[in-house]
Amino acid sequence: MGEKSEGKILQEKLVHNWKNTWQVLSDDEIKDVFHFGEEYKLFLDKCKTERESADEIIRYAKEKGYISLNEIIENKNQIVPGMKIYAENKNKAVALFVMGKEKLEKGMNIVGSHIDAPRIDLKQFPLYEDSELALLKTHYYGGIKKYQWVALPLALHGVLINKKGEKVNVVIGEDENDPVFFITDLLPHLAKDQMAKKMDEGITGEGLNILFGSIPYKEKDLSDKVKLNILNILNEKYGMVEEDFTSAEFEIVPAGKAKDVGIDRSMVGGYGQDDRACAFTSLKAILNVDNPSRTAVALFVDKEEIGSVGNTGMESMFFENVVSELIALSEENYNELIVKRALANSKVLSGDTLAGFDPNYPEVLDKRNSPFIGKGITLVKYTGVRGKGGSNDANSEYLGEIRKLFNDNNIVWQMGELGKVDQGGGGTIAYILARYGMEVVDCGVPLLSVHAPYEISSKADIYMTYKGYKVFFEA
Repeated sequence: MGEKSEGKILQEKLVHNWKNTWQVLSDDEIKDVFHFGEEYKLFLDKCKTERESADEIIRYAKEKGYISLNEIIENKNQIVPGMKIYAENKNKAVALFVMGKEKLEKGMNIVGSHIDAPRIDLKQFPLYEDSELALLKTHYYGGIKKYQWVALPLALHGVLINKKGEKVNVVIGEDENDPVFFITDLLPHLAKDQMAKKMDEGITGEGLNILFGSIPYKEKDLSDKVKLNILNILNEKYGMVEEDFTSAEFEIVPAGKAKDVGIDRSMVGGYGQDDRACAFTSLKAILNVDNPSRTAVALFVDKEEIGSVGNTGMESMFFENVVSELIALSEENYNELIVKRALANSKVLSGDTLAGFDPNYPEVLDKRNSPFIGKGITLVKYTGVRGKGGSNDANSEYLGEIRKLFNDNNIVWQMGELGKVDQGGGGTIAYILARYGMEVVDCGVPLLSVHAPYEISSKADIYMTYKGYKVFFEA
């Protein structure tokens, strides 16, 4: 073939077509993608709650030689470059640090993700009997489409604190021999009125009641015999009484394992990929970082789906307090100003997922500006609602820096936004970290069916996000 014409060269410069990751990977890299995907699916299976995610993250970290910050404080150890440290926040949030050669005052390279996901929680007194069926009252958590959760196999995960103050972990519905639970739905023959309603009204929040059992207690002449039998089973198995529900955290999540999607097995379908896709990739990335110039931090927080509130969300002082402790252990003369400088000089990739372009719903997505499944890690200049409300809106200089970093390291990347203007929107933890003066841009994995019980990701995007986070940690 002849040389390219001037017009062809000019056209290539004017029009940027995002690369399909699969087409630029070598055969060996494709094998790595599929191997990485298998480990990712196992992570999703083990991490269906924020507590389980935190436990698994710490397990990975300990295997790589990370030391607890509490242990370092207790032993009054000196912080040195290359040291690997983890800090845990109330079993629901974790921060991993690889201490850099530069002082913390110069700033950190941070990837922040969240490990909570939309779900259904049990109320404080959930168990009741109606029509000789035992049911559980619930309160949904985060943004869900309620109709997606009916007639679906469900599992119960969580912890209870009994009257003795003992913690008991509970998981029912994940082992192949376990029972599962359901929220019932109307048959089409009787659903005329239901189907005439708006989609968000067809299933109500108070109607998300979990079918939990139906066998009555063996003794006659007792009221609520089915409920009594359920309590008896819970007592025999977990030592639980009804009052223990008041100090329990029970979450209802889809039952079953993450699965390959597509005849080519190119995608993953599984619960909680928003945002455990970014949590897993940043975890694997930092575990493969040694002796960086700047301190590398992987931050995993809770409560993002309900506004990052509470003492385990990004709005809490957890991260700032941990940085303060590290500086106190690193500097002879601790100074609050050093903490402020360390935070203000930091750079962040706010790792969160976003909606990939879905050809089934083109009316809500701007095809020119939406990310695509299979085209790599996605940079998002702004999120927010309508007029960028609640958005971080990254600046040009920082976007240029990250763009160059990815290009120089052969990271397949794309730009994206969350839907058409005035269609809706959402937010991430980016704006909270930006309050410190940090440079922040959203950067993560595009998904299909975001916030559905089962979300879909590309294995190629998962792998490329891992690679992107890793070069950022090492920059």
